[in-house]
Amino acid sequence: MLNGPTFRRYDPMRLVDPRHLPQLMSLEDHEPTMAGGTLEPRNSTAAAGEEGAPGQQQHSFPWVATVLAGVLITTIVVDVIGNLLVIVSVFRNRKLRKAGNAFVVSLAFADLVVAIYPYPLVLTAIFHNGWIAGYIHCQISGFLMGLSVIGSIFNITGIAINRYCYICHNLKYDKVFSSSNTMCYVMLVWTLTILAIVPNWFVESLQYDPRVYSCTFAQSVSSLYTITVVVVHFILPMSIVTYCYLRIWILVIQVRRRVKPDSRPKIKPHDLRNFLTMFVVFVLFAVCWAPLNLIGLVVALDSRLSRAIPEWLFTASYFMAYFNSCLNAVIYGVLNHNFRKEYKRIVLIIFKFHC
Repeated sequence: MLNGPTFRRYDPMRLVDPRHLPQLMSLEDHEPTMAGGTLEPRNSTAAAGEEGAPGQQQHSFPWVATVLAGVLITTIVVDVIGNLLVIVSVFRNRKLRKAGNAFVVSLAFADLVVAIYPYPLVLTAIFHNGWIAGYIHCQISGFLMGLSVIGSIFNITGIAINRYCYICHNLKYDKVFSSSNTMCYVMLVWTLTILAIVPNWFVESLQYDPRVYSCTFAQSVSSLYTITVVVVHFILPMSIVTYCYLRIWILVIQVRRRVKPDSRPKIKPHDLRNFLTMFVVFVLFAVCWAPLNLIGLVVALDSRLSRAIPEWLFTASYFMAYFNSCLNAVIYGVLNHNFRKEYKRIVLIIFKFHC
């Protein structure tokens, strides 16, 4: 930050607690202090005597905020339209009203939550170059973001277990995944998701991070808690999903290599396509969220490494994770014939209604 004639080095782990943002506005021509254990925002080129907005920061490259805003606007639009299409398609089309697709609807809801509330607030922070919504909205935004990402990964885990039981244990599937049981599983997913989020309020880990213009989980609050979050909320579910899909792939390969058709388990072509669709959803989720979780794990294991992580890499990892929320609906439309067909019907109905 340029403050008079001197520059101060930016600490990448410094966050801003929105409760202290109003105080930051009154600190003209003074060095920022660590009020309440919170720290200053990142690089700023504001000259001495210039009045700043709460949590205000300026990038060294002016086009960065424009790129981030463009990514977020695209994510919000595609997220809302796509996931609404997914939800309506499942309820309209009988072929899509299967027990396993209850997790698909639940996943679409998890992706929709962030596009309705937290992402618009992040977009507002980008436009105003700082958080202006206040402490309460910061906490709600951070809570809903956590609810969305953990809900997404738990629903992806539920989808993987469902596909594993359907393909590898077909005889027991109808009993295990009856309609009533499946609804209980979905409720269990969201119960576990809420229980996983609640500790954030006790450790006060939901803070505004000027690097990503977001109120989100602060990886620097507690190393032990960050490691626990990464392991329980990402590594463990991803391991379960990997196991389920690996077993399915092994079975598919075994079926393809058998000579006698009569000895083959019954794997219908559309079941295989549905599995491939869900597998792609899992792979893209892992690719989008792995960098951010890896950074959090590395910083938690050795806080000194936080200075070695470039700011652009941290910001890119966050917005790549944000972008994942709009991908699932696109994947269904591209790879699943029933979803693609229902998308077209819904769009045509809407177009005819407006015309």
